Amino acid sequence: MSMSIKKGDKVEVLSGKDRGKQGVVLRALPSEGKVVVEGVAVAKKAVKPTQGNQGGIVPTEMPIDASNVNLVCPACGKRTRVGHEAGELDGHKTKLRVCKKCGHKF
Repeated sequence: MSMSIKKGDKVEVLSGKDRGKQGVVLRALPSEGKVVVEGVAVAKKAVKPTQGNQGGIVPTEMPIDASNVNLVCPACGKRTRVGHEAGELDGHKTKLRVCKKCGHKF
């Protein structure tokens, strides 16, 4: 299973309690088909104290299914589906992602 969403992409949530929120992908989990988005699906977890931290109840982002988010195009700023096109990036042949609305390659 391949995902067109990568770490650092800006995405918008399509469904669930956080519908309409935008955030940056902190982690992509392609083997599970999930992504962790900043400020979305926040749960409170109890953390034991260690030498490095104080412990207590800490808010953490939980993974959500990649099908519930859409990429936000860096050029036009709209949420979009992603197409793929062969091209060159930094002198290397690669598969580029393309915005279906404005045609921007990234």
